[in-house]
Amino acid sequence: MIPPLCYARPDIARAVNVGATENLVRAASVMPVPPRFVQASSVAVYGPRNPHRGMDVLTAQTPRRPTDVYGTQKAAAEDVVRASGLDWVILRLGGVLTAELGATINPDAVFFEASLPADGRIQTVDVRDVATAFVNACFIDEEPAVYLIGGDDSHRLRQSDIASATSAAIGLSGGFPAGRPGDPDNDPSWFATDWMDTATSQRVLAFQQHSFADLMSDTRRAAGWRRHVVRPASRLARAILTRRSPYRGYPGTFADPWGVVTAKWGPAASGE
Repeated sequence: MIPPLCYARPDIARAVNVGATENLVRAASVMPVPPRFVQASSVAVYGPRNPHRGMDVLTAQTPRRPTDVYGTQKAAAEDVVRASGLDWVILRLGGVLTAELGATINPDAVFFEASLPADGRIQTVDVRDVATAFVNACFIDEEPAVYLIGGDDSHRLRQSDIASATSAAIGLSGGFPAGRPGDPDNDPSWFATDWMDTATSQRVLAFQQHSFADLMSDTRRAAGWRRHVVRPASRLARAILTRRSPYRGYPGTFADPWGVVTAKWGPAASGE
C-alpha cells in the first residue's frame, strides 16, 4: 500500500507492507528448495531529500533514514528479507509511471501529489521497465544485493515536471496549477524522492528500455481521441484544482507536505 492510501490506513498498510512480507518469507523458507526472494522496496527508505543541500544522488549505500509511514514500513520489510536466510534481491523503486490511463481519478492521490515540493527531485521509471527488472532479478547470477530501479537520465525530473508533461500528453496542457517550492532551509519538509545512480542496476538487470519521452509518447497514444475532447477543459480543470489545492488558505509560501498529510490523515500518517 503506497501513499496516500497508506497514510489514511497506516495499520492496514503495515499488515500489507510488512506483515505480508513476513508471511511470504516464512512460506518461502519452508519450501523444499527455497527460492530467490525478490522484494519490491522503495527509495522512500531514504527519508526526506532536500536538493538544496548539494546532496549526491542516491546509491544502494546511501544510509536509510525513513521518517514517514511508508518509508518506515518498507525499511522494516527490507530487514525481514535480509534476515530471512533466503537468497534475496531488493529492488528500491523510484517514481513508477504507466502510459495506460485509469478509468477514474483518485482525488486523494491528486491532493497528495499537489502537496509535494514542486522543485523536489524525482527519478521516474516506466512500469514496463520495472517489470523487466523484476524478471531479470530472478535469474541473475549475483550475491544478495540492493538495486535502485529508476529510468535512464531522461527520467531525472523535478516534481512539477511530471504533472505538466503528463497533463499535456492527455490533452490538458496547463491544467495543473503550479505547486509550491520546498523550503531550502527545512530538510524534514521535503519528500522522500531523489535522483539515483542506476549504473550498477542497469549493468546487472538491463531494464532501462523506455525514456521519459517514450513514456509520454505512449501516453499520448493511449489517450487517443480523448485528448481532443478534454483539451477545451484545461482552464476549467486548472480552476477546480486550484480551489481544491492543499495550500488554498494555507500559511506560508513553501510546501509543507507533512503538515498537509497530518492535517488530512492524522499525526500517525506522517510517522509522528
